[in-house]
Amino acid sequence: MTHPVDFVVPEVEDFDSPHALFAELRGRCPVAWADEMGGFWAVTRHEDIARVLTDWQTFTTTVQNVVPPVATTQRRPPLHLDPPGNIPYRNAILRFLSPRRIEEWRPKVAAMVAEHLEPYLARGGDICAGFSFTLPIALLAEFFRLSPKDAEEIRLVGAEFNMALQRQDFETLRERSDALYNIAARLIEDRKIHPQDPDLDPVSNLLAVRVDGQALPDDKILGALRQFLLVGIIAPTTFIGSMAVHLARHPEHHAELTENPDLVPVALEELLRLYTPYRGFARTARQDVDLGGKTVKAGDALAVVFTSGNRDGAVFAEPDLYRLDRGETDLLTFGRGPHMCPGAPLARVLLVEVLAQIVAKSRRLELTGPLEMTRWPEYGPLAVPLAVIR
Repeated sequence: MTHPVDFVVPEVEDFDSPHALFAELRGRCPVAWADEMGGFWAVTRHEDIARVLTDWQTFTTTVQNVVPPVATTQRRPPLHLDPPGNIPYRNAILRFLSPRRIEEWRPKVAAMVAEHLEPYLARGGDICAGFSFTLPIALLAEFFRLSPKDAEEIRLVGAEFNMALQRQDFETLRERSDALYNIAARLIEDRKIHPQDPDLDPVSNLLAVRVDGQALPDDKILGALRQFLLVGIIAPTTFIGSMAVHLARHPEHHAELTENPDLVPVALEELLRLYTPYRGFARTARQDVDLGGKTVKAGDALAVVFTSGNRDGAVFAEPDLYRLDRGETDLLTFGRGPHMCPGAPLARVLLVEVLAQIVAKSRRLELTGPLEMTRWPEYGPLAVPLAVIR
């Protein structure tokens, strides 16, 4: 399906240029067609994004779930399944993220952050390579009860997958995707040979789930594990980099949080709004539909641009400014509707602890070189070179 082109996806971006582009589109053409990356509609306003995410009967996730499309040979629940098919996989993970269990994670996460942050703060350098790429893997390894060998392999494979995605190196992308599937397959096989308590181990719990008396298919469990592992690697890496850039650019905000640590949770929510790390989650129209003044045709791909919706001036006053007086905010950072990120509570525990420890253990961060940026479907830096003033 061809449409008149509303915008061109830039080949080169910096830390600020995506926000400028999305602001222009929200004002001029809030649902905008681009021919790049297979052709897609960029949905940039908060209201339209929320509609697409919640109306799964019209906008399905079963065809394509990111822009650009990443070709793989296997389905990855729960993101690749509409309700009710996604529900057993979500519920199997959500039971490990109850409020009680989240509270149990707080001291573990605090110790984990300190273990990885202290060596980085002592030497400085690229905070992504030196800290934010290793920390999420440590948390995932603990959450999924991985062996140290598997955790290290996921760290390396996940980094290579992310870089291949950014560089549109599809041959390497497929190889690294297959490697992640192999890790997940070994984990499943290990739990079958050495069963663990389903109340303690998420993989064993997935294997124990029954729907109408039937176990979940092995290939779907495999896809679900691969999905959880990958998302848990990429998003925290780029977002922690974005937080570091903000603190380096705004030493007054760094100082305020150092002096008033009770503000850290509020500051995290504002930073999650300003630097939302996903802009390319996708849906596909099941039928012709009017959206944002455009006619979206059946079969068209839509990118729901969380990064843009969280700076929509119709919802957030002075949307490009860092403000800690907003009160409750209607963030899209973790999605909306049946595919809202199940790991959001644990992600917030991790990220608030990272922010708290950075501002407590340093006086100032200074940028010492150029940033290397991600590309669609993520937003944020892949490399942030810093000097740490303690």
